[in-house]
Amino acid sequence: MNNIASPPLAPCGSWNSLITADLIVGESTPIDEIAVVGNEIFWTERRPRENGRNVLVRRRADGTIQDLTPAPFNVRSRVHEYGGGAFSVSSHGIYFCSFDDQRLYCLGADGQPVALTHLAGMRYADAVPDPMRNRLIAVREDHSAGTGGPVNALIAIDVATGAERLLAGGHDFFSTPTVSPDGRRLAWLTWDHPNMPWDGTDLWLAAIGADGALSAPQRVAGGANESIFQPVWSPQGELHFVSDRSGWWNLYRQRAGTIEALHPMAAEFGLPQWVFGMTTYGFDGHGKIVCAYTHNGDWHLALLDPESGRFDQIVTPLRTIRRVRVGEDFAVVIGGVPTAPDGVVRLDLNHHTEQVLRSASSAAVDPGCVSIAEAITFPTESGREAHGFFYPPKNAAYRIGDGERPPLIVMSHGGPTAATDAGFNWSIQYWTSRGIAVVDVNYGGSTGYGRAYRERLNGLWGVVDVDDAVNAARYLVARGDVDADRLAIRGGSAGGYTTLCALTFRTYFKAGASHYGIGDLEALVRDTHKFESRYLDSIIGPYPAKRALYHARSPIHFTEQLSSAMILFQGAEDKAVPPNQAQAMYQAVRSKGLPVAYLLFEKEGHGFRRAENIKRALEAELYFYGRIFGFTPADRIAPVTIDNLP
Repeated sequence: MNNIASPPLAPCGSWNSLITADLIVGESTPIDEIAVVGNEIFWTERRPRENGRNVLVRRRADGTIQDLTPAPFNVRSRVHEYGGGAFSVSSHGIYFCSFDDQRLYCLGADGQPVALTHLAGMRYADAVPDPMRNRLIAVREDHSAGTGGPVNALIAIDVATGAERLLAGGHDFFSTPTVSPDGRRLAWLTWDHPNMPWDGTDLWLAAIGADGALSAPQRVAGGANESIFQPVWSPQGELHFVSDRSGWWNLYRQRAGTIEALHPMAAEFGLPQWVFGMTTYGFDGHGKIVCAYTHNGDWHLALLDPESGRFDQIVTPLRTIRRVRVGEDFAVVIGGVPTAPDGVVRLDLNHHTEQVLRSASSAAVDPGCVSIAEAITFPTESGREAHGFFYPPKNAAYRIGDGERPPLIVMSHGGPTAATDAGFNWSIQYWTSRGIAVVDVNYGGSTGYGRAYRERLNGLWGVVDVDDAVNAARYLVARGDVDADRLAIRGGSAGGYTTLCALTFRTYFKAGASHYGIGDLEALVRDTHKFESRYLDSIIGPYPAKRALYHARSPIHFTEQLSSAMILFQGAEDKAVPPNQAQAMYQAVRSKGLPVAYLLFEKEGHGFRRAENIKRALEAELYFYGRIFGFTPADRIAPVTIDNLP
């Protein structure tokens, strides 16, 4: 006889969960960038309890870990507004960009930061050492003119004096400078409006003259329809890079003036360059390439011998892999498994072992409360298929009654040229451990499935992504996994736009949550920053020539079609999507008489970094769904003012 008691029945959404908002923000230290110098490993970690300050951390060869940048320094660049590439470490020095003034600093012998750059109105990113000339080579974004927009260039900075020298200009954007091992050549990337870096980039190569200037620059790869990613020099001085010329981001090298494919396959070895400093491969001490790639939504690690072509899988439990850095006989990645948060992971290439050096969260995760992603492929419009990850409710302390199906939240990632993956995600587990199912959609336009899939969104943003979000929900309803009457959609930034479009132009969802989402495409194209100012040319159409289409795809103009409840979250200092967009959407929905709530967070930009705001946004969204879907959360949550709700 089985005397083991079954978990109690409880309405979905009302389950008590140990994965609380306090746990998520209190124990979370997201890790953004990593570097390797010899046997030392460096990374930045974001500290929500310190107002989102990014701290540069070092792990010495003996295993000791120390903070390098004291408060109040915040290691974060604002080039392109999204930043990245905020620090540079080598045997010649440690340099970083301070968020408050955007100057470059050097860590002195006493560990105190000393300002290196002195020009007003400048921002810096992607600095790399040029030790033969005692300088850094970096991307500079010049905001000093005040009109006409910032000017981007490649510059050299004398580390003794801070003097700056222009190396290359004349393009809208620059990234990824890399100096050859002998110090005689420089490679870098450029692109120009209206292209984004995943549309088309140019790879340049130039000699560095005796006076430090660049001579005879030549374009060696790229173009308007070829995206180049991460140029890197081999130890022997051969230039390697990732290109999507085949339709997939694969590895190539330049040898004897020709471009050679190293290991062609239908997989992605590159990423959309939303931020600086993104890496997917590097060379070990034997001249072999340790590389990460994604195939059908899952990340893998491999060792490629560029001479023999041998390609061996590196077996690892990691399902997410980013920021690959390689040492003599080890690799370091930011990676994670489905049951634990991401962390800095050191992979021993000789013994094939992994060691987590720092987790992005110190919180213990109860396996009984962790929902594991199921990769799904589902039918969508025009006879095509789309992709996503489904997370059923999971909490060992509760079970669902036979007559109930859980609510579903459809998640739309940002970008929209980006992707989601199957790694552990606190915000997803927050919902599933309370009895709410989640599907995280890689809609058409997402990366990781080749250039053709990425280009499905061209001219069709607000259509293809919405179709795929709706069809993901339909697929799960048809399977019997979720409740057709309790469907919600949520997303941030571009995912917020997909959310607003789905709620405005479709009637499938009962509720939605927009986090700093776009309601007015014309306002976006007029107000946004330089990096994204022509982004919509490809995914909507050139403006103002296609002004009618911008109007037709903007939810703010069609609020009379709304029939769903909505909650909006916005940062007061958001430069990418200004607060007036959320405010206008809120007023329109409120006037329509639909349930709506609006939360504005001071001192927040495009994405929330402060612990108290991350907590409030999570809990407020749960409270909102409870009121709309008719369940009472177990959490004690400060009420949210919801207009037009009886």
